[in-house]
Amino acid sequence: MNYDLIVIGSGPGGYVAAIRASQLGLKTAIVERESLGGICLNWGCIPTKALLKSAQVFEYLNHAADYGINVQGGEVNFEAMVKRSRGVADGMSKGVQFLMKKNKIDVVNGFGKLKGNGVVEVKGNDGAVQQLTGKNIIVATGGRSRELPNIKQDGVKVIGYRQAMVLPKQPKSMIVVGSGAIGIEFAYFYNSIGTKVTVVEYLDNIVPLEDEEVSKQLARLLKKTGINIMTGSNVESVDSSGEVCKVNVKTANGVEAIEAEIVLSAVGISTNLEGIGLEETGVKTDKGKVLVDDFYKTNIAGVYAIGDIVKGQALAHVASAEGIICVEKIAGHNPEPLNYNNIPGCTYCAPEIASVGYTEKAAKEAGYELKVGRFPFSASGKASAAGAKEGFVKLIFDAKYGELLGAHMLGHNVTEMIAEIVTARKLETTGHEIIKSVHPHPTMSEAVMEAAAEAYRECIHL
Repeated sequence: MNYDLIVIGSGPGGYVAAIRASQLGLKTAIVERESLGGICLNWGCIPTKALLKSAQVFEYLNHAADYGINVQGGEVNFEAMVKRSRGVADGMSKGVQFLMKKNKIDVVNGFGKLKGNGVVEVKGNDGAVQQLTGKNIIVATGGRSRELPNIKQDGVKVIGYRQAMVLPKQPKSMIVVGSGAIGIEFAYFYNSIGTKVTVVEYLDNIVPLEDEEVSKQLARLLKKTGINIMTGSNVESVDSSGEVCKVNVKTANGVEAIEAEIVLSAVGISTNLEGIGLEETGVKTDKGKVLVDDFYKTNIAGVYAIGDIVKGQALAHVASAEGIICVEKIAGHNPEPLNYNNIPGCTYCAPEIASVGYTEKAAKEAGYELKVGRFPFSASGKASAAGAKEGFVKLIFDAKYGELLGAHMLGHNVTEMIAEIVTARKLETTGHEIIKSVHPHPTMSEAVMEAAAEAYRECIHL
């Protein structure tokens, strides 16, 4: 069982790294303790988007009259929504299985542990132990729902994201603790299908990593849909002993007691570093992250780490990019280090959020003199026709050289629009080049061109 590369973990970092290694001629094995595709495919990105699509369809039904269509009623079948979501995830996992076979990658089921000197010990679910030997090893073990000491998860009433996707029945009420992408997406989903939702956020704005204008407008829109949002607030305790959870929330006005059937803890992730042999083999870590160089090499020769367990954003597409860079470096190529300031972030509530690069506040703090352009979707013909006029596109430019520093979008399908900005920034495109790039009409993407024009006071439709 000798390999050129052994990958521990088959999430979007691990399986992508394995496939690229095979393409480059490396004999490759991948070790996975659960299902191929990891958390993203089985319990994260993919099944949540399936649930969100069900919510969107339900909202379309409820607003069909706005489009001149009369629909007689519409009823949520929560169990069927969950079943569809699981079916989508299972189908994608089978797709990864096919890719492993196509690329002649050996799949070894079990828990992988570094033993030193290029050895990975794999303990199967049946208790059987085998050893693999590899010239190179990539650790891509990902993360799990972070648990706070004052919000102990029991998996029934106080839950993490995995349980939120497969609840046996729709709760009448839910408190979501944390308003990052995970928290806001679940808040939107459950509120859309009729659950009474409260979001508790410790910081002053929801989706706190986003530009403040996006955060504040999204908060206004979510409140209009009935979501109760408590910012600048902290959950002090959760009592789940009764029929409903009793939650004490510290606010600026004192402690407020609220109740809900379910408490969803969405306060980030913890990395899966325990028991995989890092300490025994001397791999250095710091604050729950493996220390690596620009090409993901650890301090131990032949051992690499990618994905949620290293520096950078804990996102599927980041892990995939890291995996490809890491493998190409192992294979003797000369890849560029990843630019973590050009990573798009997406949140799939309605309206959606998409962003990349500097926020306006961060750009000012970095010392840039700015030109900022905004274009509201209320002025977009395509958005009006689609009945999706909420939101805007905001572009931030360096006033001196015209460099596109950042983009922030709130609106229908903006997660499909952000790649234009990522590519433009990669190519060092200036504001005037975007203005002179003809965008098709009518489209939502016209708002990018219009926002750039507005930054330079050339906007036609405002």
